[in-house]
Amino acid sequence: MSGLKKFGVAELVLLVSIAILVVVVAFPILLIFWNAFTTAEGKFNLKDVVTILSQPQTYEALWNSVVIAAGVTALSTVLGVFFAWLVTRTDLPFKNLMKLLFVVPFMLPSFIGAIAWKILCSPRGGYLNVFLVNLFGLEKAPFNVYTMTGIIIVETMYLFPFVFIQVSGALERMDPTLEESALISGIDLFTITRKITFPLITPSIVAGALLVAMYSLSHFGVPSVLGQNAGIYNIPTLIYQAIHASGGSFNAIRTGTVLASLLVLSAALILYLQNLVLKKGRYQIIAGKSMRPMLLKLRGLRVPMLVLSILYIAVTVLLPTVIIFLVGALKTYGLPLKFANMTLDNLKYIFTWKMTRDSIKNSVILSVGAAVVTMLVGTMISYVIVKAKVRGKFILEFLGMLPYSVPGTVIVLGVILAWSGKFGINLYNTAGIIFVAYIARYMAFALKSTSASLEQVHDSLEEASRACGASHWQALKDIVLPLIKPGMISAFFMIFFPALRELTTSVLLYGPTTRTIGVAIYALHEDGETVYATALASIALVIIVIGEIVIRRLSKAERRNA
Repeated sequence: MSGLKKFGVAELVLLVSIAILVVVVAFPILLIFWNAFTTAEGKFNLKDVVTILSQPQTYEALWNSVVIAAGVTALSTVLGVFFAWLVTRTDLPFKNLMKLLFVVPFMLPSFIGAIAWKILCSPRGGYLNVFLVNLFGLEKAPFNVYTMTGIIIVETMYLFPFVFIQVSGALERMDPTLEESALISGIDLFTITRKITFPLITPSIVAGALLVAMYSLSHFGVPSVLGQNAGIYNIPTLIYQAIHASGGSFNAIRTGTVLASLLVLSAALILYLQNLVLKKGRYQIIAGKSMRPMLLKLRGLRVPMLVLSILYIAVTVLLPTVIIFLVGALKTYGLPLKFANMTLDNLKYIFTWKMTRDSIKNSVILSVGAAVVTMLVGTMISYVIVKAKVRGKFILEFLGMLPYSVPGTVIVLGVILAWSGKFGINLYNTAGIIFVAYIARYMAFALKSTSASLEQVHDSLEEASRACGASHWQALKDIVLPLIKPGMISAFFMIFFPALRELTTSVLLYGPTTRTIGVAIYALHEDGETVYATALASIALVIIVIGEIVIRRLSKAERRNA
């Protein structure tokens, strides 16, 4: 009887939460490894694994993945650290605006950016290449985006904000005492920056760099758009090619799971290195007092540095975005970008064409639905992790953050294996399988946001309400939920926008009637319908920009009301 008393509401919620995460997250990922090392009859089979790993295309794809990830990580780190230092530690004009603009690429779909750079820098007919050839009388196009270098540069444009955000945050919170002491001792500011500031933020630099490396290894959009013409495949695009070409056969999926295992091992190594760096950071850089970091006076470099920042933003954000809108308005792809060659008929056609209209509807419904469900489930799980006094919470933390450390391609393959009829539920080629995949992939986002909000709600508030006679549910409904509402709203949008613009998950799961915006744009581009692809991409960009404006206004309103 005492055992039954101990098993209360908290324990029940814990079990329900674990069951949800096991079914949605852990089970599909475990099936990856099971499928990789077994035959269709369930027998252990190492021979096929060795055969797949020893194939030349596997070696080539693995090497390409490593080279691309290394190049993107190095370039992103240099750019991220430089611009983060520029906007936080110098007297750069308009630096608050610059800081906001440097984060914009993080909000934009990278595969749409890749399409834009393909239009600009294709060696045959790229608009930028044609312009430069005509302007300078060149014999051949100066740029070729269909190379490893092209892939690395374009991918860097959209992943460098990971480093920028990490480093700028560390620089803003850093205790300036050591820097001030060095300045009093007569050391110049450039030497202080080089020998004191940068060593102090090394853990943040490395953490941001490793995050870029993990994302780059599992990146699908840019290598797919720019690499296929040159026969350049990385592990995610090779997985897509194997499954897409075979129509989803068992052998193709097993090949995919073997390749996905390489991504899991790579991600595990990167996370281990990240934890090692963060644990062994030699310096504590945040003090318990209000701080105003030292600013380096650029003097004669103020205007050149501002011009450099504006040029970078213009080239990486403005130019590809403008070309998407311009090409989306062309009567025929390849015509000169003149007003006489523009038309609004493409946008009208996009909204009347059933395939594109359905893709917009599917994306909105799936994104809103996944965001609502994941936010609510994530809030429940976060409450157990943060507030419930119950054993076994560490299991929830591990399972909840597992998708954050696993590449999206891996989650997709696990979802295919789990929900394609083998275990009694067949969601293959339906919107349901994309919905489940979104929940699995973005659960960590909900947990991070709602857990942070719950940490700020003192236990005494809930205890006081219980002492006044309120039930556990009343205390939760009337006190806790209203206080964490901003975190829940933030979690909703953190899931909604990535789901709305994502490609990696949907491109392996969509059926004839379940295309999303990302898949529709990708499919139109692959079919050579560049004008319609960019027209739909421009609609997607407008939706994303409007959404970002709405979330910022809601966040400001919530902070004012808090």
